[in-house]
Amino acid sequence: MLLAVHSTAQTPRPAVTRLAVLQAENRRAPAARDLAVIRAATHSDDPQTARIAVRALGRLERPSLVADILPSLKHPLPEIRAEAANALGQSLEDTKSGAASPTIANTVIDALITRLSVEAEASVRGAIFETLGRTAATAVHAERVEAVLVDAAAREATNDGRLGIASGFEALVRLRRREHAPQAAAITAMRSMVSVSPPVARRPFDPSRDVRVRRLALEALVTADAVDDATLGRALDDPDPQVRRLAMRAAAAGSPAATGALTAGLTDPSSMVRIEALRAMQSSRAAALCSAAVTAAADRDPQVALVALDQLAACGASPDAVALLERIVSDPANVGSPREWHRAAHALVALAGSSPDKLAAALGPFATSLIWQLRMYAARAATIVRDAMLLEKLAADDEDNVREAAIEGLAKVSGHSADPVYVRQMNRTGYQILRAAAAALAGTPNPDAAVPALRAAHERLVAEGRDNSHDGRAAIEKTLTDLRAPAAADGHASSGAARSPVTPAVARSGAHTTGAAVRSVTREPRDDSRDLNADDLRRLAAARALVTMRGIGTFELVLFTWEAPASVLRFTRLAEAGYYNGLTFHRVVPNFVIQGGSPGANEYIGDATFMRDEVGQWPHVRGAVGISTRGRDTGDAQIFIDLVDNPRLNHEYTVFAQVLNGMDVIDQVLEGDVIEKIEIVVK
Repeated sequence: MLLAVHSTAQTPRPAVTRLAVLQAENRRAPAARDLAVIRAATHSDDPQTARIAVRALGRLERPSLVADILPSLKHPLPEIRAEAANALGQSLEDTKSGAASPTIANTVIDALITRLSVEAEASVRGAIFETLGRTAATAVHAERVEAVLVDAAAREATNDGRLGIASGFEALVRLRRREHAPQAAAITAMRSMVSVSPPVARRPFDPSRDVRVRRLALEALVTADAVDDATLGRALDDPDPQVRRLAMRAAAAGSPAATGALTAGLTDPSSMVRIEALRAMQSSRAAALCSAAVTAAADRDPQVALVALDQLAACGASPDAVALLERIVSDPANVGSPREWHRAAHALVALAGSSPDKLAAALGPFATSLIWQLRMYAARAATIVRDAMLLEKLAADDEDNVREAAIEGLAKVSGHSADPVYVRQMNRTGYQILRAAAAALAGTPNPDAAVPALRAAHERLVAEGRDNSHDGRAAIEKTLTDLRAPAAADGHASSGAARSPVTPAVARSGAHTTGAAVRSVTREPRDDSRDLNADDLRRLAAARALVTMRGIGTFELVLFTWEAPASVLRFTRLAEAGYYNGLTFHRVVPNFVIQGGSPGANEYIGDATFMRDEVGQWPHVRGAVGISTRGRDTGDAQIFIDLVDNPRLNHEYTVFAQVLNGMDVIDQVLEGDVIEKIEIVVK
């Protein structure tokens, strides 16, 4: 589709132009000539060239390019008009932080609303509705957009249009809830969407037809804390497990109706609902939490059982809970194989929280286990009970992931009295341990010992020139700055010598880290256009990937070469070279994502060279496969798979594939499970 071969009667220029556009976008168009290529391509007679060019303008995320995108809202082809609507939203990505001009945002909103008044294609209206929801930059904008969505909800009959309205409401509420609380009419409109649509004339009943509309509307209501008992009741009876999962989140409010909902959720046939019910019981401080978690710890689904064990950390007053945790951590059968250590590890940390006096006897065997993950969990438990001696011992572990957990624990427990331990870490090669140790040395009263070690580590990272060392470099630079010491001994900053110096900007909640991550970074442009070539794009036009998980099974991905060509090319080249073979999924967050593909089994070590983001229109639905990042254009070839719909990741993280089959295999993946191999299948 990207580079179709034209007949001999036609000029091959459109194909060349497409590749030129992709290469200019891949460079992030640092030069005027790159922008000229993309701008010219928006006027191409070849529809796919024009569409790629419009998409590229949006992906540059420059408000100054709004004027170049706006004409494509009137393009004769609906797919290009929809792409233009999405590109306008992407060009104003900084409206979320308030960095973009409200005047430019107002121009975009005016243009989108004007187009709505004449737009006959439902898919385009849907794209406009969604973009309006994420474009509002001020409370005044939010008020105006909300009125448009409310009016449209009363009139829009198509599923594409209604899906866009629900997406618009979800984005608007999530992004602007601090400045603008949804009004009564908007809440009524969203509540009306949380119901299974009645049968359409001459069409059989299909509850899945508008399932994403229901999910998004309910997600928005939950965020707005506006789920009433009637809406909750409808959601509890919904045939879709994701809607029922969201009902559990709504039930965390703790009303009488909600209490009954949580009780029902604990026995729901879907594990995702049972997981959310347990979490909701904890957040609502439900009195029945401990007994429910003790029961759920024996759930047939291991993910439910692990979440239940985590909840028991708050159950020190329950003899049954404490006895269960003691039994699990003292049973050797729980730590016998790579897929059986998880219950013991989670129980250990929970026991540290619920009954620390009973932990001492259990910690020793975990701290010396041959399974490094158990030693890492031992460090986390030692942090909770403030066992500084054990943490110092684990800070000398052979595995840097264990050291990282120990150093982070020591920083909380011992503070700067453990500075010599932190300084010793600066000789390590793992970026995660360097980052943790540098952070622990911030504000040290012993700069004479710390500064030389920090500088030496920084110079080593700069000399390596790897993009993905930026978190370690940034942490070292921050600590040196706080200590009033330049990064280089000669007094000159040296981070510029690395290929991608970074400056943290706005925080965002992300798929790559457990907490807030950096939303964007400033990096020196580098010409990666050679990574894109016509032969590979043609070869991979309809490619799939077969991922075999050791001891579990195989799942299949369809690769989106059209949507994310640079990401697909990097992924397939690495897969075909065997890069992923033997790596793991090191992070498993039930009802969110699984993440893997790190040679260091952590979020800080991946492929050396950064990838550029290719955010697009494909949403982060269950089974979407994305590139994990810690900031704009910081992908290091680690991948994540959405376990549920995650609309907050839309337009933030590249989606380069979708699970075609084998989602049941993905649901079984546990922390540390091994990727046996990835095979690329080309038709």
